[in-house]
Amino acid sequence: MLNPTLRTLLAAALLALPAQAATASDMVVIVSARSPVASLRPDQVADIFLGQSGKFPDGGEAVALDLGIGSPLRDEFYAKVASKSPALLKAYWTKMIFTGRGKPPREAATSAAVRKQVADNPALIGYIDRVALDPSVRPVLVVR
Repeated sequence: MLNPTLRTLLAAALLALPAQAATASDMVVIVSARSPVASLRPDQVADIFLGQSGKFPDGGEAVALDLGIGSPLRDEFYAKVASKSPALLKAYWTKMIFTGRGKPPREAATSAAVRKQVADNPALIGYIDRVALDPSVRPVLVVR
């Protein structure tokens, strides 16, 4: 049997785990380290990913790169940045395609794939799990 002090410490450590996990699951919107873009507001990011804008604020071309449909990170990104559930996002793109006003962003399979493609192309913008960051890309928005 554990002594009361050790039991209290163990309980406190277990209670702290969800807070650490939440911090680790922060996602970041990224651009290439070679891009001049330093930061973006959530509404600017939403406009790019929803096909409302094809430009960064400095006038440079902005091309969104998504994670695949069904990705939990993708669902979280659109919920937090664009206030859209997967069903609303599907309806949005169905309407945009049908009316000829846009098409959804290209997709990559993983955060690592998004990071690599964004690093290689200063026009691309994507989102990845914060733990996947490296010096080849620059975070322009932290999504919590």
